Amino acid sequence: MTFQADLEKLLGLKTVTYKHNLDKEALFSEAIANDRGRVRRDGPSNEQKAYPTKLGVKGPLVYYTDPDCTGRRTKDTYAVKWPEVADEIWFKADLNPYDPAQYEGLLQRVIQHLNDKQATLYVKDVFMGSDPDFAVPYRFVGEYATHAMFVHNMFPKDLQGVRDVDARRWTMLNAPSFVCVPERDGCRAEAAVIIDAKNKICLVAGRADYCGVNKKTIFTVGNYLLPKEGRLSMHCSANVGANNDAAILFGLSGTGKTTLSADAARRLIGDDETIWSDNGLCNLEDGCYAKLINLDKEAEPVIAAALSKPGTIIENVPPLPGKRMEECHPDELDLNDDSIAENTRFSYPLDANPNVMPNGQGPHPQTIVLLTADAFGVLPPISILEPKDVMYHFVSGFTARVAGTEVGVTEPQPTFSACFGGPFMAHKPNVYAKLLAEKMQKHKARCILLNTGWSGGPHGVGKRMSLKVTRALLNAALNGELDTVETELHPILKLKMPKSCPGVDSGILNPRNTWTDKDAYDATAVKLRDMFRENFKKKGFADFGIEERI
Repeated sequence: MTFQADLEKLLGLKTVTYKHNLDKEALFSEAIANDRGRVRRDGPSNEQKAYPTKLGVKGPLVYYTDPDCTGRRTKDTYAVKWPEVADEIWFKADLNPYDPAQYEGLLQRVIQHLNDKQATLYVKDVFMGSDPDFAVPYRFVGEYATHAMFVHNMFPKDLQGVRDVDARRWTMLNAPSFVCVPERDGCRAEAAVIIDAKNKICLVAGRADYCGVNKKTIFTVGNYLLPKEGRLSMHCSANVGANNDAAILFGLSGTGKTTLSADAARRLIGDDETIWSDNGLCNLEDGCYAKLINLDKEAEPVIAAALSKPGTIIENVPPLPGKRMEECHPDELDLNDDSIAENTRFSYPLDANPNVMPNGQGPHPQTIVLLTADAFGVLPPISILEPKDVMYHFVSGFTARVAGTEVGVTEPQPTFSACFGGPFMAHKPNVYAKLLAEKMQKHKARCILLNTGWSGGPHGVGKRMSLKVTRALLNAALNGELDTVETELHPILKLKMPKSCPGVDSGILNPRNTWTDKDAYDATAVKLRDMFRENFKKKGFADFGIEERI
């Protein structure tokens, strides 16, 4: 069956025009010529959304999202509550249940809208996962060439040996020109992102045109499918050292997952989404989607080097003052400019990194790293975790946002995201925690909690850990140099802290030593401890068989 016939049978698309599997140069030109929508809150819905830089097609594409969608629309993300899957899916604030009848009506209205306007749709056939043993066929169908180019960047293509491609394929229909009507369609806003596990469809209806929607939605699908097969899908980066020693790094946005995995001395498997199967580690993707805001090009040369390469997509970075983007060289762009969005990003192919693992695959990990950026300034720079500690901190998924990033936020704000990716976890957290425990035990992996946040006081008083110190701590753990080191137990947070580490001032390893006001430190540590306890109780983790450790 042709892809046109397949899409007509699956969705009922009949009067549209398809542009199928165009290469990136063609998509670059198509995006500039044809991607139209809203880029200013008070602007029209037909403005240009994609631009070249001074380098033209030999450089990056610059793309602007709808101003209401500079990140994922978490409150507008749903899964259809079909009776067949209702008991399996972990419905929550960022994966809401959608009524099946209302979903079917909405889907038909989106299809009718595309048929009526005789839409041009870009189709890109890729795979979720680089291991053909379990890779999931993924077909993107959408109105924006930029999105098709992003999918080309981010996912494996032309993977040989994948079984039952047609029967196992998931299809995303992305229609940003459609406008949802909440009263009619059963959603919250003018846009909705809906996963239909029964029919293997992901529907993006309305202005949800942030590029990341096209990867995080299908990642959530992977988190639903793969654990059912005994494969652990993880929101983590992964790399491999010279001794074939693999490591995985869990972490929420801003904790250093991409930065720390992009290490010239280690081969990269991937920077965001990884599978741990009986075959070892495997990248779910074929690209990287990194934060650009405040990027330090000297500290992060691997990432910075990708900025000017052809095929890269830069998202929501403004041109230089007084210039059109076509007059700007990408290396000159002000990466500290957050006037459009604090979540500026860019997408680039995995092979833009100078040192990657073949086929995005690697051995079973020897080291598991849980990353946190503690803006309270009380967590140790590094802690050595026992198996029960790992389960506790894995399901807690703690980091802390800094004051000043949101209106009204005057002190650090805790974020607890189960499995370091709660919004994308389609099953309850114990499903992933149990798989992680089993695989750690089987492959005798060590685990550390690495704090990339503040020392000497909270944000605004102390200083953030330098990347140099963080890398020294990480390298010591990866090399096994902390396996037998003398430790002490944090009296409040119950974390095992090494007393020494090669290349690191031992005076910072116990965070209390770095605070001038010791009483203030103790009070803040108690405050954070109580936040952990409250989250554990609120989420009901004890009911899942997780032991409370703080």
